[in-house]
Amino acid sequence: MEPASDSDLSVPLIRRIERPLQLKLFQTSEEEKIVIETKETIPPYWKEVTEREWNDWRWQLRHRIMTLDQLKEILQLTPEEIEGIRHSKGRLALAVTPYFLSLMDPINPNCPIRRQAIPRIEELHLSKCDMVDPCGEDKDSPVPGLVHRYPDRVLLLITDQCAVYCRYCTRRRLVGSTERSITEGNFEEVLKYLKKNRKIRDVLLSGGDPLLLENERIEEFLSRLRAIPHIELLRIGTRVPVSLPQRITTGLVKMLKKYHPLMMSIHFTHPKEITDAVRRACNDLADGGIPLGSQTVLLKGINDKAPIMKKLVHELLKIRIRPYYIYQCDLAMGTEHFRTSVAAGIQIIEKLRGHTTGYAIPTFVVDAPGGGGKIPLEPNYLVSRAKGKMVLRNYEGKLYEYPEPNIIEFKKVKTGSEEKVAAKKVMAHP
Repeated sequence: MEPASDSDLSVPLIRRIERPLQLKLFQTSEEEKIVIETKETIPPYWKEVTEREWNDWRWQLRHRIMTLDQLKEILQLTPEEIEGIRHSKGRLALAVTPYFLSLMDPINPNCPIRRQAIPRIEELHLSKCDMVDPCGEDKDSPVPGLVHRYPDRVLLLITDQCAVYCRYCTRRRLVGSTERSITEGNFEEVLKYLKKNRKIRDVLLSGGDPLLLENERIEEFLSRLRAIPHIELLRIGTRVPVSLPQRITTGLVKMLKKYHPLMMSIHFTHPKEITDAVRRACNDLADGGIPLGSQTVLLKGINDKAPIMKKLVHELLKIRIRPYYIYQCDLAMGTEHFRTSVAAGIQIIEKLRGHTTGYAIPTFVVDAPGGGGKIPLEPNYLVSRAKGKMVLRNYEGKLYEYPEPNIIEFKKVKTGSEEKVAAKKVMAHP
């Protein structure tokens, strides 16, 4: 258990039952208006809940909504959602924290928060392209719980539990199956493997969500990894600051600070997720000296429009989070209805590059099916190449010619008894 100083009493109270939902209006250059809800409210379903309970992350976990009957009391479910929930057992568990559910529109099934977490009948459709293990992690796993694909870094899956089970999850074959952390025996095997492979300098802890473990358990993992001399960087992949911001407590941040250099990648999807509670959580992490990056999955009908993504990256920078990746949705089973064309992602980058600060522009990547790794995709700004020059296109569509430099080669030549240096110009070739 966390120390008393790290109790829920240290978390600012965020309950707002009486206060009407505040709205912000974001106007884009295309005159498209996007309404973003920025303050969370607590549905009447939890009207008897105390401030202390609502702000206790363990209470939030214990009271996750996991059944159709519970959801019916909170949301006006559509037939498609009801059927999806009824058939979710055995595919991917239904689990939503009260906090995250409080962000959902109870009437509109197209609410971007609701669509991420509430099963729908479309999940029963299996495309011929769907894969059980779309990123080929299992074949790159030398020991249970560890994925070693890139030369100098590994992925360590330390738990299969998440606060909220996103319906587009790429690891739906694993997450929620036991809601347990890696066994002591398997972790010992991981440590042996890491000690033998001295080229590994970077370990990413993921899952599931590592921050759902108690502080002491997380510290056990971090301290033992940090004790390996050639491990230079530790990273944590998490969605907890978004789906369970109450978990980012004083005690957690204080513990994480001991293991710098430590970085955190946070999974954000839509600007509606950035509430006062999320701002507080991310600011506390940033104040703890933890560099924060965002990872966003491109989802059809949720965030596949440039104005929405632009609003998201701007809001992230305001809370000191660097937009890192936009992922093309993986080919996980039953997720085809979430997938956009690759062209949609490239177009979003096109509408960000040059139109906002470079710090706000993430890299759009496709995680190559079957384990090929992340492949970055960009708009084509190189129009043509010829001998001695390149033709480039800027964000406005204007063309510019860039002359390639002449390469000067110096060669020693002998003239009688003297040795001289002669320069020869060589034109650069494409």
